[in-house]
Amino acid sequence: MIDREQYTPGPASGAQVRKGGEKWTLILVRELRHAPEKVWQALTDPAHLREWAPFVADGSLGAAGATVNLTWVGNPKPIETTVTRADAPRLLEYGDIRWELEAFGGGTRLTLWHSIDRRFISWGAAGWHICFDVLDRLLSGTPIGRMVGGEVMRSGGWQRLNAEYAKQFGLEALNWGSQTAQKS
Repeated sequence: MIDREQYTPGPASGAQVRKGGEKWTLILVRELRHAPEKVWQALTDPAHLREWAPFVADGSLGAAGATVNLTWVGNPKPIETTVTRADAPRLLEYGDIRWELEAFGGGTRLTLWHSIDRRFISWGAAGWHICFDVLDRLLSGTPIGRMVGGEVMRSGGWQRLNAEYAKQFGLEALNWGSQTAQKS
């Protein structure tokens, strides 16, 4: 495993939001150097998800109709989720999340749609940005270990990304540990 201390996320990029109501939709696009089939496995297999995602799944997300408990980092209560669409290796939907995988230049263009409380949309963008970095390195055979939750939110890289995404989205950055965040 590569030293996590050497990891620095790149600049905020590839994200947009669709605004509407209390929940906004984060759309984050990343081009990965890996085949869609390999990325699909990382998105659906519980063992792979534990290595990079901000949640743990108690079963495979790879089949439509499957009911899986997702336990998000920072929320010990599992959320029962049903996979509503699973068209391997192109489209996956469950809960508030939609993934699209498109073969692109010898790899995969991965697009995430995630409905998030609008107050925390830049947090979600920063967190998923780092998760995508971890995923890419895991699939490349150079894992740096899962980076999620409070530990990563205290890092300078996450804080910088949060501020950059907030600016891109036309928002004021809500900082980790702020009074507003603690009351939410």
